[in-house]
Amino acid sequence: MDLDLTEDQEAIRDVFADFFSSETGPEQARDAEPLGFDSRAWDRLIETGAPGMGVGESRGGGGATLADLTVVVEEAGAHIAALPLVDHMVATRLLATVGACDDDVLAGTTIVGLAIRPAQDGTARTVPTGAVARQVVALDGDALVLIEGDPGAHLENHGCLPLAHRRLAGATVLADGPDAAGAYRRALDEWRTLTASTLVGITRTALDLGVGYVKERHQFGRPIGSFQAIQHLLADLPGLLDGARLLTAKAAWTGDRAVAGQTGVADIGDNEITDFATLACMALVSSGEAATTATDRSLHVHGGYGFSEEYDIQLYFRRARALSVVLDDPARECRRLADLLLAGPSTSSPPDADHVTSGATR
Repeated sequence: MDLDLTEDQEAIRDVFADFFSSETGPEQARDAEPLGFDSRAWDRLIETGAPGMGVGESRGGGGATLADLTVVVEEAGAHIAALPLVDHMVATRLLATVGACDDDVLAGTTIVGLAIRPAQDGTARTVPTGAVARQVVALDGDALVLIEGDPGAHLENHGCLPLAHRRLAGATVLADGPDAAGAYRRALDEWRTLTASTLVGITRTALDLGVGYVKERHQFGRPIGSFQAIQHLLADLPGLLDGARLLTAKAAWTGDRAVAGQTGVADIGDNEITDFATLACMALVSSGEAATTATDRSLHVHGGYGFSEEYDIQLYFRRARALSVVLDDPARECRRLADLLLAGPSTSSPPDADHVTSGATR
């Protein structure tokens, strides 16, 4: 298992680092609040082909792997891009598996989102991009459905994410049965993995902001970074960052192996974890903890300035916490992870997407 970036992935990183540096960033994130969507930057992103790059070339996409996509979204997180990129990428890949990904969705001119929890009482609740997406893929019982129509009313939130509830009235059934539900669960694990990579990017920039500030800020004639108490706050953050990035990379690697038909193993006794669902959960928990810790300590060393709107760290502080809890309380996600790990040695494989039952033929 080699989790280092390939030459192609390094090229992808460089291209999108330049893009997000020039087209997004804290200033643009402020301008996009409270909705959390920068339509101008999205239009520019469409020109790069990023919205559909995760779909196979045979279906008209860019053929990027899940590991490739983590490289892109880490840069988006590092530049706090106010774009529904993770949800659109995941939902587009899911639609492609059931033959329902049209050209507008593939191009990104129609934004599609993913309901990250099953619908209840005819409503997909707290959809991460529900306030900007024209289409939302949701699970209703064991049926995969497509909600179409105007975006929902924005739910105000601390992280300025485009959250909204979406009603299922008039939704189209795309597929149903166990394989449809399995395809949805896999998409949700891809969402976990890419959200974890976004949080890795946030952690990276939070560390840079903190270190940069303590080098510049002087007290008693010295940079405050020379004080041991300040150093203690920042010293272990690179380890958290590297650990979260490594775990996310392994989750993406196992996800790509699962697509290729290779089964994963979750055997805590032998310390062999190659099961995608388990690693995706681990990556989200680890990256969420790294991002909340890094932004907290970086804001702390900024002193009172850290809470000021003109300082960038408060943007990362809020975004880290919003992304860490939008799926569920991290404590419950940890309990889910414990269930996956402690159930005993098991193997898993993804549902065969080619055999998902179409809703039109059920």
